Amino acid sequence: MIHQYKLGGYNIVLDVCSGAAHVVDAAAYDIISLFEDHDRADILSQMAEKHPNIPAAELSECYDQIAALKDAGKLFAPDTFEPMAGALKQRTSGVVKALCLHVAHTCNLNCAYCFASQGKYHGDRAVMGYEVGKRALDFLIENSGSRRNLEVDFFGGEPLMNFDVVKRLVAYARSIEKEKGKNFRFTLTTNGVLVDDDVIDFANRECANVVLSLDGRREIHDAYRVDYAGNGSWERIVPKFQKFVQARGGRNYYMRGTFTHANPDFLKDIQTMLDLGFTELSMEPVVCAEGDPAALTEADLPIVLKQYEDLAQLMIQRRKEGRPFTFYHYMIDLTGGPCIYKRISGCGSGTEYMAVTPWGDLYPCHQFVGEEQFKLGDIWTGVTNAEKQAEFAACNVYARAECRDCWARLYCSGGCAANAWHATGSVTGVYKYGCELFKKRMECAIMAEIDRQLGES
Repeated sequence: MIHQYKLGGYNIVLDVCSGAAHVVDAAAYDIISLFEDHDRADILSQMAEKHPNIPAAELSECYDQIAALKDAGKLFAPDTFEPMAGALKQRTSGVVKALCLHVAHTCNLNCAYCFASQGKYHGDRAVMGYEVGKRALDFLIENSGSRRNLEVDFFGGEPLMNFDVVKRLVAYARSIEKEKGKNFRFTLTTNGVLVDDDVIDFANRECANVVLSLDGRREIHDAYRVDYAGNGSWERIVPKFQKFVQARGGRNYYMRGTFTHANPDFLKDIQTMLDLGFTELSMEPVVCAEGDPAALTEADLPIVLKQYEDLAQLMIQRRKEGRPFTFYHYMIDLTGGPCIYKRISGCGSGTEYMAVTPWGDLYPCHQFVGEEQFKLGDIWTGVTNAEKQAEFAACNVYARAECRDCWARLYCSGGCAANAWHATGSVTGVYKYGCELFKKRMECAIMAEIDRQLGES
C-alpha cells in the first residue's frame, strides 16, 4: 500500500508497510499512481502524453527504477504484520512499565473544558496518601518483570496540591531502585499556579520531563483556564514557567496547550509561546462531549488542517533561520522510528500502562479514571477485572476494521482507546475527527522532516 501527496513543494510517496518515504519528480509520482493497475506499455503511453517534454527513454528508465524499488521491498510492500499483532502483545502480558499516579483529585483551577471534571473525575475530591503511593510504586516494581526502566507521571487534578507526598514518593523510589534493579523516570504535569523555587529545584533534579499547561494567547488561555473566582491564570503562571524552563536549560519540558472551538487558529497560540521564549511545544485538540461549547466542529476542521500545514512551514522557516523549535506531534524518525511492536500495539493502556487513583484503584489510563466500568482492580490485589483488561490487550491496529485500509495505521497504531470510547462507545472504535487531524499531522511532520534531511544532505 502506498500513500501519495503533495505538500511544501514536494511530491511525497509513502510505502506504508516498509516505512520508506520517497521524494520524487512529477513523472515518477504519476507513474507510481498507475503502477499497480496498468501495464508498462499503457503507463508509458499515458506518461508520454502527460509529460511531452520528457524523452521516452527517460520515462522508460523511471519506470524501471520504480520496478526495482518494488523488487527491493521499498514500494508496494505487502502487509505481513497482521498475523503477529496479537502474539506480540501477548509477550508483554502482565508486564507493567508505567503508572500515572493521580496524587491529587482536586485542582486550584476550574478549567471549563477539563475532561477530568476539574480534577474530581466524576467523584469526590481527594489527595493520595503516602502509603497508597508507596504501595503503587511497589506494585509497579512487582509487576514490571525484567524491565529496568520504569516511568511514573505525577498527575491530577493539580499534583502540586500534594507536593509533599510527591517528594516523599520520589525519595522512596530512589532509596530502593538500586536494590530492585530498577531505574525510575519521573514526569510532573502542572498548571503552574503553585510553582515556586522549591518545585523548580526538585523537578529539575528528579523529573526527566515536566509538562506545563499553557494555552497560548492570554485571551484564549484566560477564557478557559480560570480559578474558582473566574479569574484567568495567564499572568500568574507565565513568569513562573519562564523561570522554570530557564532553570531547566530549555530542555526536557513541554508547554502543553489545548485548542478548542474558540481557537481553531491555534498557530497564533504557538506563536505566542515562541514569543515568550518557549521552544518545546504541544497543542492538543480538546477532549470533550459532542455539543460542548468547547468542542471542535466540522466547520473548524479545514481551519485546523490549514494550521497544521502553516505550522510545518513555520518550523522549516525558523530552522533555516537558526531558531528551531519542537512540536510534539511532528517528532518523527524516518530512518528508524518505533519498533513494529509499538506500531501494531499502540500505547499499552490497560496492559503496560495504568492510572492509579488516590484510593489505589487501577484504571487503563488517566482518561478512563472515574468510569467505574473500566476499573481494573487495585494496587493491593492487582488486576481482577480480567475481562476488561482483555479488551485493552486485544486493542491493536488490526482490531479496528476502519484502520485496515488506512495509510496512517502504522503511524497511529489505531489511535487513542479513550477517544475511541468517548466517540463510539467502544475502545476498538474509531474517532473519525481525530483520524483526520492525525493524518494531516503525519503528512506535515513527514514533509518537514524531509525538508530538514534534504537541507542537511
